[in-house]
Amino acid sequence: MEWWVILSGSLLLLLAAFLSSAPLFIGFLAVNIGTVLLISGPRGFILVANSIFDSANISALSAIPLFILMGEILTRSGSVENLFKSVDGLIGRMPGRQYVLTVLISVIFGALSGAAMAVAAMLGKSLYPTMRERGYDAQLSMGAILAGASLAPIIPPSVLIVVIATLADVSIGQMLIAGVGPGLVAALLILVYIGIRVARNPELSPAQPQEDNSTGLIGKLNSVVQLLPFSLIIFSVMGLILLGVATPSEAAAGGVIGSIFVAMIYRKFSILMLREAFASAIQITAMIMLIVVSSNLFGQLLAFSGSTRQLVEFGASLSDSPNMLLFLLLAIVFVLCMFIDQIALMLVLVPIYKPLIEAVGLDPLWFWILVLLNLSVGGITPPFGYTMFALKATIPEVSLSQVYRASWPFVGVFIVLMFLVTIFPPIATYLPSIAR
Repeated sequence: MEWWVILSGSLLLLLAAFLSSAPLFIGFLAVNIGTVLLISGPRGFILVANSIFDSANISALSAIPLFILMGEILTRSGSVENLFKSVDGLIGRMPGRQYVLTVLISVIFGALSGAAMAVAAMLGKSLYPTMRERGYDAQLSMGAILAGASLAPIIPPSVLIVVIATLADVSIGQMLIAGVGPGLVAALLILVYIGIRVARNPELSPAQPQEDNSTGLIGKLNSVVQLLPFSLIIFSVMGLILLGVATPSEAAAGGVIGSIFVAMIYRKFSILMLREAFASAIQITAMIMLIVVSSNLFGQLLAFSGSTRQLVEFGASLSDSPNMLLFLLLAIVFVLCMFIDQIALMLVLVPIYKPLIEAVGLDPLWFWILVLLNLSVGGITPPFGYTMFALKATIPEVSLSQVYRASWPFVGVFIVLMFLVTIFPPIATYLPSIAR
């Protein structure tokens, strides 16, 4: 059977599986096993068994359950309530104060969690009602929350980064560090956009005396003290990786221990909370591992069917126009993210893209960061962005069309970010270069 028939048939079946109500990992695994039987019959199950064993024994993946557990402990213990109060106390009187609070909270919580849907749900429950009560614009408020939540997969620790780096055979530590620059630039662009909107239309952010919660220097110092425990967690994760002291897995373990200490400091720790956090982390990790196993198997099937070799030849034919290939690859990700879950799309495209960028000679670290940005903005791109659905679930009084309208301007902000990273790669590659 021709390679293009196998490739196109597998992709169509995967698309059907992703758009159905079946769990992602079940659909992916079923299509892979069916393709194995089609290509080599029952003997192909040897390939399946070996692929599962090899994928499950990738030591770098041990960072995934640890990062998830860290976020679960911080969320379930209620420690993030102190984070809200501390950051709120540090922000002085300024136009669009609640918008700024939303973005800053997103940056900090993104460095503690790494889950966009969790950040969107948390901010939708806590900040959005307050912003509406104070007269802030509904659409700009929702847009700020969606944009802030999209920082979580970019700013380490990020499970998405670990999965991409593992599948693409890129250093996990280097890619985690590479997400810092684009994440901070994204936050700055979001704040600049909001500042311009508020400056042009002050009614988007009504000035109200009760917004000034600062209590002078003592109040500021108290807010700084309240933030110190969270700073310890961030340093134990990113600081140790940047200094080259710990591997991502070791840093993730340090983050888990730090999150437990933070819960104890704020008197939020309990055995029941810890048990629930472990149970949730185990469930999420099991699904992610099954998805990773399926994606690795899909990559092996591409090689076995001859698709990888043909794709490499296609990439070599475009070696004289690497910019054209880069635009084509990123445009495919952006468009498909409008219809397919980001994680599902990543698992299909990484095995296909990897030989192409190697054939053309693109910097893999820089390229996969661009793909990461594409996948992150996919969460807030209509019509099927999961981050939008998470926000909509917490504020049922708004329609989905309102959420769509709120997201589009910030999709444009992220497109500007991707353009900046494309023309100025050091935004993503500088920190990894000095941390080697």
